[in-house]
Amino acid sequence: MNERLRLWGLRLLALGLALFVWYFVSLEKRERPSERVIDATVTYLPPPGIMVLDPIQSVKVRLRGGDRRIRNLSPVQVDVVIELPTERVGKIEFHLGPENVLRPDDVDVVSIDPNTIRLEIDRQATRLVPVEPRLVGEPAAGAVPQQPTLDPAAVLVTGPESRLQQLAAVSTSPVRLDGHAFDIQETVMVLSPDSLVKIVEPVVVTVRVPLLRPDDAEATREPEPAAAPRRRR
Repeated sequence: MNERLRLWGLRLLALGLALFVWYFVSLEKRERPSERVIDATVTYLPPPGIMVLDPIQSVKVRLRGGDRRIRNLSPVQVDVVIELPTERVGKIEFHLGPENVLRPDDVDVVSIDPNTIRLEIDRQATRLVPVEPRLVGEPAAGAVPQQPTLDPAAVLVTGPESRLQQLAAVSTSPVRLDGHAFDIQETVMVLSPDSLVKIVEPVVVTVRVPLLRPDDAEATREPEPAAAPRRRR
C-alpha cells in the first residue's frame, strides 16, 4: 500500500512539473513582441593582404522579439559582420541585411541604419622608413645641441599602400634636453603618425645628441692671426 502511494505521489509530482513547464512555455509564446535599437559593433573580415581605411565602427540595428528577451538582450550578443570581396581595391558600397547580423535565434532584424556603408579598401604594404628624433627643451649651461644620430636610423612599418607612399618619416617619443649640459643618449619609442600604420621592428631606437658647451666652443675656436708690425718710415 505504501509503495502504491509513493508511486502515485511521484506521478503527481511529474505531472505538476510538466504543467509548470507548459505554463511558462505558453507564457513565452503569448508574450507580446517588443523592439529595441542596439548600437552594434561592425566586424570586418578582409582577405589576406587587404585593409579597410577609416572603417565605420558601429551601426544601429533595430531588433524584434519577446518582451522579456529584448529587455535582457545585451549589445555584446549582437554583431554586424562584413566579409570583404577579394582582389578589389578602392571605394565600394556595401549593403547590409539581416544575413550580416549575428544575434540570438529568437530575435529578428527589423532594420539597419545605415543599411549601406561606403568603404575604402587598400592593399597592405611594408617598407623601411627613416626615423626623426623629437627633441624638446633647452640644455643647461648654455650648451648647444648638435646633429643627433640614431641607431638604427630606419624602421620597418606596415599599413595601407596609399598611406605608406605619403609617409616620409616617423618620429620618436620626446627626448628631453632640459637640465643636460653633456651629451645625451636615450632609448625611446618609435611612434606612428597614423593608426593604420604599425611599427613592425624595431619599436625602439637609441638617440644620441651631442651637446657643445661654451667652453668647448672656446677651446676649439681657431686663434685670430696676430697683426703684422707696422714699418717705420
